[in-house]
Amino acid sequence: MKVDWAALGAVFGVSIVVVLGLVLLFSIGLRGVSAREAAREGGQSGVNGTIAAAISFAACAAVVLFGLYLIVAA
Repeated sequence: MKVDWAALGAVFGVSIVVVLGLVLLFSIGLRGVSAREAAREGGQSGVNGTIAAAISFAACAAVVLFGLYLIVAA
């Protein structure tokens, strides 16, 4: 049995980049929710935080669903 170390390294590198990107997107979404709550406590609408959170969480869902698609399609 022969291990293709270059392919294994490429998979590892892509996985690290995707995981870090997903964590970043999720943290931006949490920051948007926090900004919305802070704006509402201040008597403002908080629309910007809501939009940022919705876009970030939708992107997270898209990445997760794409990953599941790749697993199921294989």
